[in-house]
Amino acid sequence: MTPLRPMAPERTLPLVDESFYAGDPFPHYRRLRADAPVVWHQPDDGPGWWVVSTLPEVLEVSRDPVRFCSAQGILTFEIGVDYPSPPTMMHTDPPDHTRYRKLVQPGFAPSRIRALEVPVRALAQRLLDALPTGEVFDMVPSLAEPYPVHVIADLLGIVEADRDRFVLWSDASIPGASEMSFDECMALMGEMQAYLMDAGRKRRGSDGTDLISVLANVEVDGEVLTDDELLMFFNQLLVAGNETTRNMISGGLWALANNRDQWDRLVADRTLIGSCVEEWLRWTTPVVAFMRTATVDTELRGVPIAAGEPLLLLYAAANRDETSFGADAEQFRIDRNPNPQVAFGFGPHFCIGAALARLEGRILLEEMLDRWSVIEPAGEIVRTGSSIIAGLKKAPVRLSS
Repeated sequence: MTPLRPMAPERTLPLVDESFYAGDPFPHYRRLRADAPVVWHQPDDGPGWWVVSTLPEVLEVSRDPVRFCSAQGILTFEIGVDYPSPPTMMHTDPPDHTRYRKLVQPGFAPSRIRALEVPVRALAQRLLDALPTGEVFDMVPSLAEPYPVHVIADLLGIVEADRDRFVLWSDASIPGASEMSFDECMALMGEMQAYLMDAGRKRRGSDGTDLISVLANVEVDGEVLTDDELLMFFNQLLVAGNETTRNMISGGLWALANNRDQWDRLVADRTLIGSCVEEWLRWTTPVVAFMRTATVDTELRGVPIAAGEPLLLLYAAANRDETSFGADAEQFRIDRNPNPQVAFGFGPHFCIGAALARLEGRILLEEMLDRWSVIEPAGEIVRTGSSIIAGLKKAPVRLSS
């Protein structure tokens, strides 16, 4: 007999309502962790899934691809979908995932990331020099959007004239991230894929150092990436490298603007910049949640999980888990140590671009501190309504010396 699944619809129903994410979801996450840390959500129609909201359980699932696989989908709308080929590397498990990781790793070698220090700093300086001092401005379109887009475009070797489409392409790929219709999003995604695939084909056989050239020509143990695999990586790089860092920056700066004591500590002690970026990641958790599927009958936190049942790992809730981060888990604290945040995921699927995101955050803070001693909120924020990527559409602030 199949055991009864614990259910708490008053806790899980908001998670499938886009308006929930346009508000502040964290008080609800706190109640979810307390009342129903591993709980089943059953929609009125269609398959259900487990919701996992506590850090130890998110880590347990993430580190065990044998018990909990990614190949059956990482988003709830993918339950039951059979892709002819993986849409991203995140949709694969070892040994396939290990092969992909090995093939793409040269594009993110520590030496390549270190080499980005000078161009990323020059970009940050150019964007910050254009910001007003003492006047209200929206930091999302002025700073948080263009900064990571241009970093990724530089990394991929995309010419300046073609970059205006990048934000649109990226937003179109994230459900709920924009006001565009489904048809508009599909058209833009098709345009993006055609552009990137054409760039990859043209650069096969070249000796370029940009990431498209590196991936188009990389060979490990005699293997190269196929056209479909190249497109998979290009899609993931453009979206993941842009959307996540953009929202880490906008949410992180908004947190500093609203926690003046933490900004003042940063002004007084720049050795806290590294831990501040880690707290940005924990506090914002740009990727709200990803899914895994149980491959065997197992259990989690004493709750029986049947083979074939999906589990939604709620990273945003896990990153405020009081049992792991302490009684002040709901406070923004730039000196937090230890800080076992899971904004980059965990285990085999730990984000391959983590070092790049940290580099961008560090450089941006260093350059801001060279220019201003005050950042303050100057209006109300507007959040996206995405259940996948948590972000800000609008964040008015004022900077002053």
